Amino acid sequence: QVQLVESGGGLVQAGGSLRLSCAASGIIFSTNDMGWYRQAPDKARELVATITSGGSTKYADYVKGRFTISRDNAKNTVYLQMDSLKPEDTAEYYCNAPTRYNDYWGQGIQVTVSS
Repeated sequence: QVQLVESGGGLVQAGGSLRLSCAASGIIFSTNDMGWYRQAPDKARELVATITSGGSTKYADYVKGRFTISRDNAKNTVYLQMDSLKPEDTAEYYCNAPTRYNDYWGQGIQVTVSS
């Protein structure tokens, strides 16, 4: 059974930082690409960042230079370091693990940035 459990969200003022974590189980984490997505109220889910099994990263333009995705294969965990947060970053953030047979999602975690 695949489980992705996010943690680290919360309320922060604009300009502040948060670090999200996603602990994975039930997949061969070290060989799996991982990603973070977000969904604001009344908006579609959108890509934030991805990291390959080899550590290559990609970012959406709206977070480039402010967010950093990383992974710790020893802990089966992927991280999203979010700096210089803006009110428009307010959303539910989801961890994603695309596998050969299925696309797995965490339950989501709320990030709220106050102005």
